[in-house]
Amino acid sequence: MAYNFASTHNIEFMNARLAGLHSYPFQKLTALLQGVSPPEDKAPIRLSIGEPQHAAPSFVLEALAQNLAGLSIYPTTRASPELRRSIAAWANRRFGLKQNPLDPERHVLPAAGTREALFSIAQAVIEPRNGRSPLVMMPNPFYQIYEGAALLAGAQPYFLNTIEEKGYRMDFAGVPEAAWRETQLVYICSPGNPTGAVLSHGDWKQIIELSQRYGFIIASDECYAEIYFDEADPPIGLLQAAQGMGLRDFRNCLVFHSLSKRSNLPGMRSGFVAGDPVIIEQYFQYRTYQGCALPPPTQTASIAAWNDESHVRQNRELYRAKFDAVLGILGGVLDVHRPAAGFYLWPKTPIDDQAFARELYARENVLVLPGSYLSREVNGVDPGANRVRMALVASLDECVTAARRMKNFIESL
Repeated sequence: MAYNFASTHNIEFMNARLAGLHSYPFQKLTALLQGVSPPEDKAPIRLSIGEPQHAAPSFVLEALAQNLAGLSIYPTTRASPELRRSIAAWANRRFGLKQNPLDPERHVLPAAGTREALFSIAQAVIEPRNGRSPLVMMPNPFYQIYEGAALLAGAQPYFLNTIEEKGYRMDFAGVPEAAWRETQLVYICSPGNPTGAVLSHGDWKQIIELSQRYGFIIASDECYAEIYFDEADPPIGLLQAAQGMGLRDFRNCLVFHSLSKRSNLPGMRSGFVAGDPVIIEQYFQYRTYQGCALPPPTQTASIAAWNDESHVRQNRELYRAKFDAVLGILGGVLDVHRPAAGFYLWPKTPIDDQAFARELYARENVLVLPGSYLSREVNGVDPGANRVRMALVASLDECVTAARRMKNFIESL
């Protein structure tokens, strides 16, 4: 007897929370550009997505290629002791964790990049209580994974506008106590995406004290922490701030790091979560079911990457050169400023941000991302409106060409 599968298919079997998800920013961009034909005599330049285009370190690729035999072995969720030791050693060096160093057996869990970990942590820790949806706090604009993770975990996003007047930092002081009592998770992004803002010691102290008072978990997305301009002044991180406050065992604190931006390895999908060992242990149990262990060749290549800093310094030099060149071209025609860190520019646009992105593409074949695709309107304010995000990830020559084309476009408006 043949089944009529079409007649038995029932969309009601899908998780109803999926209906609450917004379209992803790049889906919106594709729709915006539908029907637009850019000039064929101008090579396309894509500044819309934060995908590093610098060459991957050759020694990491060699380590990957030389260990392909590891693909015949099932990887473990915790990954190898060697990888955990290299991660802990790097974090302890980078953030000066001498008084309270990370223990690779208790504080560290490798992950397939920060994206999957930032999403899955909400699924693991959010617990609706008394029929009420808890709150998940996040910056606005934001990395859309935070919002989607909150919604699919049964929580409600609580947005904090990060605006220029406040240095693009989250205004924790403006949150009412009732909201803090309902909050179970706070996403932090420092350096910020898309603003490049870096939290100060005072900012960290404030959110850590609130976490200890109200019991929520801090999920600090630090994937841009290794792209900054002053070698003597790297961005501080959550665990570094927690140690400085004398917080025992990083209670309620988790950091998320990746090799994607630091080492130009976005396709390798390798990163880690570190912090509170009680949460790490419970999160480990969740991840044994999720099935996202790193392949053994990836683990070996990751060890090589975490153990080396010379390629990371060279990477920063490339970004510095691009910021200098692009800002030198656009500084006189666009309201744009060098960020504190990261590889994005977040300029104001002279016209609506969607119109700006569409017309720039139509006339100059340069792609940027409308800022309103990264934000939500809160209290009558949309902090992404009339801004665009420009990722300076292409080569220096391409970034310079894109800046010149953009200048021509702006001057023609």
